[in-house]
Amino acid sequence: MGDWIKKILAVIFLTQAHQGLLLWLLVAYIAFFAFSQGSVIWVYLSEVFPNLVRAKGQSLGSFSHWFMNALISWAFPMMAANSGGAPFVFFAAMTVVQFFVVLLVYPETKGASLEELERRMDRPHAAVH
Repeated sequence: MGDWIKKILAVIFLTQAHQGLLLWLLVAYIAFFAFSQGSVIWVYLSEVFPNLVRAKGQSLGSFSHWFMNALISWAFPMMAANSGGAPFVFFAAMTVVQFFVVLLVYPETKGASLEELERRMDRPHAAVH
């Protein structure tokens, strides 16, 4: 859902049209993100690491998540000031890439115990979907 909002934001920033929609589209994007990708990362981090290294894996995942959040929060205002809608185009494209990576690479964790996930991911050629 957030992908189409990013595309609309990019068009608005690039064309300078319909500026009154910006605030509402940004609020909508934040809301959709909060109950989708924004919360799923924390559940996923707690499920995908083997029991033996789960704490370290979650720590590394959490660190990299917050580090990238800080980096993007620092860089975004400068990028937007210098290029208008280009950051939104970039983030929309990355969301499309992320969709396919999650669809094709990430294992489905719904309904599986942590031990079952560990067994499936421990085998190099296991079917994870």
